[in-house]
Amino acid sequence: MHIGEFAERTGLSSRTLRHYEDIGLIPRTGRTEGGFRLYTEEDLRRMLTIRRMKALGYSTREMGELLELLDIFEGQVPEEERESARARLLATLEDAQLRREKLARQVERADEFLGILRERLS
Repeated sequence: MHIGEFAERTGLSSRTLRHYEDIGLIPRTGRTEGGFRLYTEEDLRRMLTIRRMKALGYSTREMGELLELLDIFEGQVPEEERESARARLLATLEDAQLRREKLARQVERADEFLGILRERLS
């Protein structure tokens, strides 16, 4: 798929996609004869993972490290490497859960504030 469709399917701008490619979060894409970027379904899967990590406040450096761990865990590597990646991913799972809980508390406070405003305005 071309960058326009890819941007639409990910909910990210073409500029953001190019930036993520430039810093190595997504691999360099294939190109058409005319030089247009071509993205695969695997690129889409990876980008949606990045988008979800971003929502939890992970930095691009952290995202890169996590993507590398996922690649190791899902790749054809020696069992020792896979288990090491798995252990680090399990720690990340716990961290992500804590980040999600923090976001949920922030949403609760935001909802309370909205309620206060509605009450005072009525």
